Amino acid sequence: MKNPNRALLAVALAALLAGCDNSGQLDPQKQMGPNPELPQAKNFFIPPMQVPEGVPWKAGEMPKVAQGLKIEKIAEGLMHPRQIYVLPNNDVLVAESNGTPKPTTQTKQLITGMIKNSSGKGGEGGNRITLLRNVNGKWEKHLFIKNLTAPFGMQLIGNTLYVANADSIMKFPYQEGETEIADPGVMLTELPGGPINHHWTKSLLASPDGSKLYVGVGSNSNITENGIGAEYRRAAVLEVDVASGASHIYASGLRNPTGLQWEPQSGKLWAIVNERDEIGADLVPDYLTSVQENGFYGWPYSYFGQHVDERAQPQRPDLVQKAIKPDYALSSHVAPLGLLFYTGDNMPQYRGGAFISEHGSWNRTPLNGYQVVWVKFENGQPTGLPQPVVTGFLSDDQKQVRGLPVGLEMDRQGGVILADDAGNIVWRISAQ
Repeated sequence: MKNPNRALLAVALAALLAGCDNSGQLDPQKQMGPNPELPQAKNFFIPPMQVPEGVPWKAGEMPKVAQGLKIEKIAEGLMHPRQIYVLPNNDVLVAESNGTPKPTTQTKQLITGMIKNSSGKGGEGGNRITLLRNVNGKWEKHLFIKNLTAPFGMQLIGNTLYVANADSIMKFPYQEGETEIADPGVMLTELPGGPINHHWTKSLLASPDGSKLYVGVGSNSNITENGIGAEYRRAAVLEVDVASGASHIYASGLRNPTGLQWEPQSGKLWAIVNERDEIGADLVPDYLTSVQENGFYGWPYSYFGQHVDERAQPQRPDLVQKAIKPDYALSSHVAPLGLLFYTGDNMPQYRGGAFISEHGSWNRTPLNGYQVVWVKFENGQPTGLPQPVVTGFLSDDQKQVRGLPVGLEMDRQGGVILADDAGNIVWRISAQ
């Protein structure tokens, strides 16, 4: 994963950013929970960055898990495995993708992109779905659907498999037990896509009765630098009618809702959200929140309720006044990409709470995230601090990273399946 241009780029960037400081001043734990500390915003032309060097997992090396758990590798050699979906027969679907080609609209995007990719985030995605099947304790790997466009979310309703591409929802006929779908599929509906498609991932969740699909659509910029017109139907959760494909905005102001789940006790829709960048190491905390129908959550005009972001022009005090404060902060720049409410019996100590995968920061010193945490829920609400469950992706000196956690799903035995998109591995976590 070593990049020969990395050293030269680092020198140039260091010169460009001389005198800038983006070191975190707050303990990340002070930015966790319902009332995070929020310091004064800073402004940077290009944010100072710290990115670990991406290195492969060594033979026999694997992430660390909390006491009482074990972890095993069930697949490797994938092309950026992103999201996981477990079928009723316990086959595991893995969406492999790494975005779509898009123009560079600003010089800083070229610089930040090159730096971030050196951690293992670069490289071509598979644009496919792979099926994993456990046969007598050995995992088989099958090419299930090919020729997709940066697939991410997957949901099965009846005998139809829905796949959220970067620009559309496709539907495919599914028969239990098959290891390949050759049918090219048909489009259910278009989704906001190119040519820029800044946040390309499209999370997907079916309603309990199977009549609706909910889609997380990220913004087309950090803070509207590509123009407000580029944000049409973005930074939102869309509700799609399965029968007709018609859709509307269910909730808005969610900068990048990368994971959607139903909270098991209340039955409410919850999301993880990646917040905005470039105003400091301690701003803005990414979060976990319930999603209210017709609710507005601030982006781009404010964050964590009514904290105004002066960069968004023209200002909209009318919308800021309506902005809903998120339920639970995860701390700044952890980049949550996977959400799973655990309902199994294999690890009863985690039942009812939420597992969250944190892809990790790129514009904060020290680094933050790079782990899977668990948040306890009581009476349908998060409580306490996040507890690390899967760690070891990041070296102790924060100079190297071996993998990046993304998708989470529970299998029929109550194990948790985890996609590692830099390690190109799928892991399974279960009771020891």
